[in-house]
Amino acid sequence: MSAHDKAMADASLPPGVAEGRATMPGLLRYRAQHTPDQIALREKVRGVWQGVTWGGYFQKVQAFALYLRAQGFGPGDKLVIASDGSPEWFYADLAAQSLGGVTVGIYPTNPWPELQYIVRHCRAKVAVCGDQEQTDKVLEAMRQGDGLPDLRHVLTVDWKGMRHYSEACLLSFEEALAQGGILAKQGSEISALDALIDGVLPEQDALIVYTSGTTGMPKGARISHRGILFNALQLGQVQQYAGKPLSVVCYLPLCHVAERLMSTVVQLVYGSVVYFAESIDAVTHNLREIGPSYFFGVPRIWEKLQHQILISAREARPWVRRVFELSMAIAKPIAERAIANGDRYVNWRDALLARLLRWLVFSNLLASVGLDRTWVAMTGGASISPTVILFFRAMGVPIYQIYGMTETSGVTHSQIHGHARLGWCGPLLPKVVEQKVGDDGELLVRGPIVFNGYLYNEEASAQAFTEGWLHTGDIVVLEESTGEVKILDRKKAILITSGGKNITPSLIEDSLKESLHISEAVLLGDGRNFISALIQIDLDTVGKWAQDRGLAYTTYESLASLPSVRELIETDVKRVNERFSRVESIRKFVILRKQLDHDDGELTATMKVRRNVIEKKFAAEIAEIYGQSKEMQG
Repeated sequence: MSAHDKAMADASLPPGVAEGRATMPGLLRYRAQHTPDQIALREKVRGVWQGVTWGGYFQKVQAFALYLRAQGFGPGDKLVIASDGSPEWFYADLAAQSLGGVTVGIYPTNPWPELQYIVRHCRAKVAVCGDQEQTDKVLEAMRQGDGLPDLRHVLTVDWKGMRHYSEACLLSFEEALAQGGILAKQGSEISALDALIDGVLPEQDALIVYTSGTTGMPKGARISHRGILFNALQLGQVQQYAGKPLSVVCYLPLCHVAERLMSTVVQLVYGSVVYFAESIDAVTHNLREIGPSYFFGVPRIWEKLQHQILISAREARPWVRRVFELSMAIAKPIAERAIANGDRYVNWRDALLARLLRWLVFSNLLASVGLDRTWVAMTGGASISPTVILFFRAMGVPIYQIYGMTETSGVTHSQIHGHARLGWCGPLLPKVVEQKVGDDGELLVRGPIVFNGYLYNEEASAQAFTEGWLHTGDIVVLEESTGEVKILDRKKAILITSGGKNITPSLIEDSLKESLHISEAVLLGDGRNFISALIQIDLDTVGKWAQDRGLAYTTYESLASLPSVRELIETDVKRVNERFSRVESIRKFVILRKQLDHDDGELTATMKVRRNVIEKKFAAEIAEIYGQSKEMQG
């Protein structure tokens, strides 16, 4: 970006953002005052996309904030939200912040004991629930054990099925808005609310995000207005958001810092339109309808989109399938050369061929998954296979990898045009973060986007830092000249075999998951004399493979137990082993008879594997691998 373009982009930003003086409710009020009639939010109602303007957005936030204030909610108080993404999520979030309060998101998939822990720990006064299911979990948490002593009000967005509920703490979200709307007609109330918004400080807590808890109970990371707004500002500047029409699909849980950053906060800084997906299962369908201009997809979503395109191509007529295969055979080497050349085509022939293939062959396939109008595509949250990146790059959609964590308000590194090497995460976001690598290879960062510490946990907060540097817990390779990093694995995930060999499990696991037939893989071997794996097959692709061969099955378990399926997976494992040294090769594997599930404690709410839980729950399968027989010990 030239100096002139940067100056123009900065001029288009709301005041105070670049200087670190802005807050989220202040930005919402600014946009409502300056662009009241522009669409901010879209939600599907009875099959039709309905829009909410910036003016309407702020009015809802005002009404709910005034309701909360009338109930005694004030600065520093906590409001929890247990719901899928919706406009009401945004209203409740910004309303609590308008009063100087703090919002705490809870994953909709969390069972009531996890919900109880978070609500009790943060001492929330108000809970906003998406529907009856989430309300029931809150009420159950109130009844069990010592209950939820600080919780006073439970507000439900979708009141369906709840007319017979008689608990005194319950009220519909709609009724709360109505009560706040009456207060909003009083000029003194609006003036008081404006004064409270003006009094919110950029450095104070805006939201608390509870970490996934792969090794114990989750901790509440305190994230400031300044930290997450700086994050959105710099991410948008390196990706050149300013001055462009922006639209995004909100589909991940909003309690995840990445979705909060990409949807709520980027929107406030750059004025994007947020579309709410009908559900996580409907994401690919909604993508086709919306065609967003920028899209953040966790690796599993990109893998799902790749599988969808490949299955569509395989099911097409023979000549169409042949054209696709030939086109990919031409496009992939072009993409590889471009990536190796700093994300630029090596010559005019490659550039021309890539554009022709995109226009003649790939455009319709991209339109079928809603990516034909996407000009910024990103991925993060977990490692992703380079073959997935290469696949979409060949089709004309560069996916830029980003890296960050909850404790850094979202993103610290982002690939950009010219810095998009396979397997790397790009350079640092400018101005907001510094980095260095510890003696053991761990990445350390510091800067204004780093969090305020863990809620009510001074010991854990102190342990997270060394002389002001935040420990990320990730082992990396750092390219000193560009500031780019390559994530090898979590520090705690490194396996050390009984022979003393250090193994990076994510590299091998990602290679396994490149197969269309494998959806999850967990590498084993810490303290043991060889590497093995627990493998979860992909129900959709392996199911179709079985149907095409006339193999009968009824459930995931019956499919996983088929001898032919084991032979199929064995072929994939052998293919992966060819890429690695003998000591890194998978000697044995077991196909899991059940799918890993968050409800069963095997996955975190962000779908990361809880390795310690896996080793306990699948002890029988592990014993099958590491038996005491002579064969096993050899």
